[in-house]
Amino acid sequence: MKLKLTHKKVLFIVGLMLCLVSNNVVAQSGTKPMNLRNYDNEPYHFGFILAYNQMSYAFNYNEGYQFTPHSSDEYPDHADVNYMQNATYYVRSIESIPQPGFTVGVVGNLRLGKYFDLRLIPSLSFGTRIVGYKIYRDAMPSLYYEKNKSIFSTFVEFPLQVKYRSKRLNNIAAYIIAGGNFKIDLASQKRSQIDVTNTSGEQTTVIDNIRVKRTDLAAEIGAGFDFYTGYFKFGIEVKMGFGLLNILDHQNLLYDSSLKSVNNRTFQVSLTFE
Repeated sequence: MKLKLTHKKVLFIVGLMLCLVSNNVVAQSGTKPMNLRNYDNEPYHFGFILAYNQMSYAFNYNEGYQFTPHSSDEYPDHADVNYMQNATYYVRSIESIPQPGFTVGVVGNLRLGKYFDLRLIPSLSFGTRIVGYKIYRDAMPSLYYEKNKSIFSTFVEFPLQVKYRSKRLNNIAAYIIAGGNFKIDLASQKRSQIDVTNTSGEQTTVIDNIRVKRTDLAAEIGAGFDFYTGYFKFGIEVKMGFGLLNILDHQNLLYDSSLKSVNNRTFQVSLTFE
């Protein structure tokens, strides 16, 4: 039995923790001294970010894809135990399974106004997406088998965000962010390539997976809390990223013929030190 921690559950847990922390600060606001009193009046400041991420895909399927036949030529791995020459294959379902990853980056913050900031956070993100397939052969849906295909990514990211911060309550302030993120995937898909022998006896290299494009543009939204310590500002933030571009690079394989488009999705919990 697989236990799945959905984005909504994680957001609820993190939000509950932040609420408990903020309530504790409110209760003590009359007794604690205010740290870094002039911090938010500085024109700019810098810091760094450490984050946990979950990368996944959003699929747009072709209509009736479960009933679309695929020839054995669309099955790239001829050494697979499920491969049979001249057989007909069908895709019963395709599922994106998020996996844990991490992000590191540098924070550059420019003060725009009393409660508004412009933030540029060049980052390096490492993550994996697993795409789970249920496939059956020769029109026998009850006899399906499962295949999980991993896609590794190393993103260079350039998030540009507008941050709106609430009025400070002693040593804490809440905030929301919104912006865009230009991303470049440095990880090649060589790990997804395999050598196969075609019908002419020649050995060729093929992609045994979904192939995705290297660049993407994402819209991001999130929220968090800033805590002002005696020496620096510490932040806790949650955000979601929604890829705006179709990153699917069609190869006419069993794995991508059922899909119209593929979009990146990212969930991230960040710790900032500024």
